[in-house]
Amino acid sequence: MTKIELRELTTQDGLDVFEMVQELGEGANGFMNSLYASNFEEFQEKLVKNHNTANGIGLLPGMVPQTIYWLYVDGVPVGYGKFRHYLTDALLEHGGHIGYCIRPSERKKGYATQLLKEILVQAKEKGLDKVLLTCDETNNGSRKVIENNHGVLTNIKNGSCYYWIEL
Repeated sequence: MTKIELRELTTQDGLDVFEMVQELGEGANGFMNSLYASNFEEFQEKLVKNHNTANGIGLLPGMVPQTIYWLYVDGVPVGYGKFRHYLTDALLEHGGHIGYCIRPSERKKGYATQLLKEILVQAKEKGLDKVLLTCDETNNGSRKVIENNHGVLTNIKNGSCYYWIEL
């Protein structure tokens, strides 16, 4: 039986996560891979920065606390998601509460749907009653993932879809 596990980013995450992040590259389909690094040492520095961001430490103007979660399947990291604790005007226009990405070698296996489902649980635990997700209008895979998690399309504007999910 497949074991699915959501793990919050820690400053101790290792080579398995680094290799997944590297496979993802700098990002695609509107997802910016802010953990992509030229070497493991730089990745470790980014872990510390992201750990601080999750705790509201050292936020730049316009930034919000954001927690990163890894999705593990049978002990192997297959993707990750970002959960923004609240929205700014800019995030209402692009980004929303949650972004996610699955490593290319593990796509089309239902992991993105599972990852989003798990992050929605975290959002509810943090007190949210609904979340916004945005994606490119042409990103049919992401649209399906959001709709599989009860996302309601409320608007399409400038090539972006706006979905709300009640928790």
